Amino acid sequence: MDISNVLIAFGLTLFAGLSTGIGSALAFLTRKTNKKFLSVSLGFSAGVMIYVSFVEIFIKAKEALISEFGFTKGYWITTIAFFGGIFFIALIDKLVPDFENPHEVGKIKHIEKHYSEDEDENEKGKLYRMGIFSALAIAIHNFPEGLATFTSALKDPSIAIPITVAIAIHNIPEGISVSVPIYHATGDKKKAFYYSFLSGLAEPVGALIGYVLLRSIFSDAVFGVIFAAVAGIMVFISLDELLPTAHEYGEHHIAIYGLISGMAVMALSLLMFA
Repeated sequence: MDISNVLIAFGLTLFAGLSTGIGSALAFLTRKTNKKFLSVSLGFSAGVMIYVSFVEIFIKAKEALISEFGFTKGYWITTIAFFGGIFFIALIDKLVPDFENPHEVGKIKHIEKHYSEDEDENEKGKLYRMGIFSALAIAIHNFPEGLATFTSALKDPSIAIPITVAIAIHNIPEGISVSVPIYHATGDKKKAFYYSFLSGLAEPVGALIGYVLLRSIFSDAVFGVIFAAVAGIMVFISLDELLPTAHEYGEHHIAIYGLISGMAVMALSLLMFA
């Protein structure tokens, strides 16, 4: 295999993944106390994640599994994997310490020093926890996505370029969904950017690890199961964490307008590169 093709493929994947940092930078343009921006940003991120999960990720997973197992069996496996992803992230939700609990908040001293006297610690703990969950969901999503981008680039870089740009556009609001809650919880731009950066870094890491370790067994079936589970994870995060908090920090309609805007931007990005 030509090493130059491998380097081009990795470069495209790296660009797509690290565009989450652009989202972080955009999030820092607002004042920390602007809760309306926080509300619309979280609603926007939920819209992005819900729309791409149902319209893009779930559909691609179903197509891959149907091509492998036939319509009925493939559709069943897709659906089971989708709810399996929801069960997986719900289980993690139960196992992760509850940062809304003041006793748990007291255990994370590195966060407490950033708290200001006029803001509630429980709210900050909730935002911090939500940001970590968003980073986890996006990292899991980016891992197989990175492998898919890398593989398409190896086959034909000219085809992979529009795919890479589309994924990069997707990752910008995903970066916002990680950095905004963590920044508002800690007041620390470096920490917010760090977690956003790590969630995006999962994409090139997924490309390399997946290519090296899974290339012999990677198939439409494996791809489909992973993507369907990722769709479930992202829907759960949006409904359980992002939307409720968006509503809490702003008026009902602000959160909904953010949600619809996120869906519209994601829809436009998919149409541009259809």
